[in-house]
Amino acid sequence: MENIELAAIITFALLGSIGHCIGMCGGFIVTYTASKISPELTRTQQALYHGLYNIGRVVAYMLLGALFGYFGSLWDITPLSRAIMFGFAGLLMILMGLSFAGKLKFLNSIEYPIAKMAWFKKIFNAQIATATLSSFFILGFLNGLIPCGLVYTMLVTATTTESVLYGAIVMGIFGIFTIPSLFTFAYIVGIFSSTSLRKIFINLAAITVIVYGAWTIMKAYKQFVIFNTPKTEIMERKACCT
Repeated sequence: MENIELAAIITFALLGSIGHCIGMCGGFIVTYTASKISPELTRTQQALYHGLYNIGRVVAYMLLGALFGYFGSLWDITPLSRAIMFGFAGLLMILMGLSFAGKLKFLNSIEYPIAKMAWFKKIFNAQIATATLSSFFILGFLNGLIPCGLVYTMLVTATTTESVLYGAIVMGIFGIFTIPSLFTFAYIVGIFSSTSLRKIFINLAAITVIVYGAWTIMKAYKQFVIFNTPKTEIMERKACCT
């Protein structure tokens, strides 16, 4: 993983979690906090519960990342296939970035309301009704499965790694760097609820993912150039460098 990719993932996670995750997952957090965490509990106990919730969410992301990384590995790995994959991924990122910025309604059409499905509601209600440690982890895991534009964007990145391991790592890094804002929100509900503040972070996240998408398309172009370069010329270049 290149430094620019790592920086983009971290920046996108930090900014996007404040701008998008708070608005999308805030209700989820408020629900379990009000139902399961008494104000009389110590800060340490509350931190443990919120920590388990976030660990569950990150684990869900990593499993999805591993799955999409596996899908990416199924491609016939050639410069042309990489060019197609990177080009498609970059285009999707740009569309998602424009959607974050409110210029398109692309994400609205693909964020399937899984939380309204009967099986999801059944598991969610069962975990809300109990205060066991595992219930917080399961709630976080369920939250991690909710379709989300930010998650979609990172899953595209996970696919381009062409690896189960690196796909999981990409989503793990993404998940970890969404924790600070959601963890803080769990303690101070509403601190990030200001519409103007959220809009600023959403726009910054949109710019980040659009730039990242453009860079991914540039990677596609490089792979296409390699595909169209005669093998003898590539060998000659390698010989000159050694």
